[in-house]
Order: sequence, then structure tokens, then C-alpha cells
Amino acid sequence: MPTEISSPIQGSLVAIVTPMHADGALDLEALKKLIDWHVVSGTAAIVIVGTTGESPTVDVDEHALLIKTTVEHAAGRIKVIAGTGANSTKEAISLAAYAKSVGADASLSVVPYYNKPTQEGLYQHFRAIAEAVDLPVILYNVPGRTVADMATATTLRLAEVPGIVGIKDATGDVARGSDLIRRLRLLEKGSGKRFGIYSGNDDSALALMAMGSDGVISVTANVAPKLMADMCRLALAGDFAGARAVNDTLMPLHFDLFVEANPIPAKWVLARMGRCNAKTRLPMTPLSARFEPVLEAAMRHAALL
Repeated sequence: MPTEISSPIQGSLVAIVTPMHADGALDLEALKKLIDWHVVSGTAAIVIVGTTGESPTVDVDEHALLIKTTVEHAAGRIKVIAGTGANSTKEAISLAAYAKSVGADASLSVVPYYNKPTQEGLYQHFRAIAEAVDLPVILYNVPGRTVADMATATTLRLAEVPGIVGIKDATGDVARGSDLIRRLRLLEKGSGKRFGIYSGNDDSALALMAMGSDGVISVTANVAPKLMADMCRLALAGDFAGARAVNDTLMPLHFDLFVEANPIPAKWVLARMGRCNAKTRLPMTPLSARFEPVLEAAMRHAALL
């Protein structure tokens, strides 16, 4: 029987970047320093090798090394969620099994991309992963990147599968997200199983927490971890006036960290802060010069400069 978790992780979970040297090699020392920064800043969990971590351009050995390094360096100080998604069910199971073997707390598994599975295919894919590996699975629906879109009805079916413990909703649709939260919470009343629900978009995170979600898997937390942690803490405590005040300082970052494809802007901001190199791997290119003043203005608004 797959492991269940008694309650979901709550707060600001960072979809952490993968630091690289100028030649494109992994910069594990910079990653360790980022992890330390998140620990002291109040981040609730590290999500390693997700989209923001450039999972499409790291090879299998690097993927495994990033998960292992993160778990070992976190050393129990902060939860680690390993990105283990793939558009091959067999590969996703293999990555999840590796994450389990090195001590990750959970996996984040994205809707299969490019091959456009049916809703039944999505159900069977995620159920197979949960049944094969004794590691809690958080689903990840991001149709803007995967094309395939997991329907609410499919999510509700999967929420009843042992071992599937949460979802990152990156549809960007607040009304749809609110309805998903409502329906999942109703399902919980019958099953007694607590299901974690996370916004996958920083700009809608506060709205979804007001509707009862558990937090955000965040890009903005890469560059403003304490502010994101504070905003989530206030919202989860019901202090929405306080949460709005913090979120107002972050809103330009929520938008402008996507002036070009993620994680190009986030890495540029981190480099501007002296935290890591701005290097990304092709087909990601350096930030266009015209966006540098835009990001600097967002940084100033959040008092990062």
C-alpha cells in the first residue's frame, strides 16, 4: 500500500532553479547555498528538477544527481519534492523509484506532454506510478506547456487513489481552480483523506489560498523566498489584509518573471542578486537586454535592490 501523508505541506514551496556554470555544467555548490537560503527564509519545501529547474535539458544522470544532492544537503531541514514527471509512464516510474531510494519526501509528476493522452490515459498513467512506487505523488497540471489538460473529473478520480496526495494547478484559471478546491474538499469529507492543493501560478496564489488551497509551488520564491513565505503564512492564518500587503510588493515579480520563458528571468534576477549564474541551456537563451530594466524595477518594488 502506498504511503499516505497525514497532512499536506503548506506554504511557499519553491520550484527551484538549477544553477549552472558559464559552460553549462551543474553548479551544485550554488544549489546548496540556495537551499540554505530557503531554509532560513521559511520556505516550506524544495521542488527540485521541475520546469523551473530546466528538467527538459538535464540528462538522466544529472536529474538523479540533482535530486540526491538536494536530499542530502537538505538533511531533514526542509521537505524535498522531486520532479519525476515524464511522458513515458515507465520513465516516470523509474524516476520516482530513484527519488524514493535517496529519501525524497514526495514526487511532483507532470501531465504527460507532447503525446496528448486521453483522460483515461492520464488516469492510468498516474495510477500506475502511485501503485509502483511507495512515494507520495503530487500531480502537476500545466496545459500551457503540456498541451494535454487534466480535467477536474480526472483529478477527482485520482484523488481517491492511495499514494496520490495533492495537485499543483497551473491552469491560471482562478474560477476553475476555485471549483477544483471546492470539489476536492467535498470529496475529502467522504473519504477522510486530506488532499494538498497548490497554485502553480504566483499571481493567483493568494486568491486560491482564500478559497482553501494549501499554498503555492512558486517561481517568485526563487528570488524573494521570505516574502513569499510570509505572504503564505499570513494567508493560511486568515490574515488576508496582511497577505495582500505583502503580495502587492511581489505582484510585479509575479508578472515580470515571465517576460521571457521561465526560468530565464528568474536566473537573471538571481545573478543580479549575486546568488548564482544566469546561465541556461539551449534552447533557452540569455535574457533580452530590453527586459533588464523591467526586472530591475520589479526588484526595486520588492526591495530586492
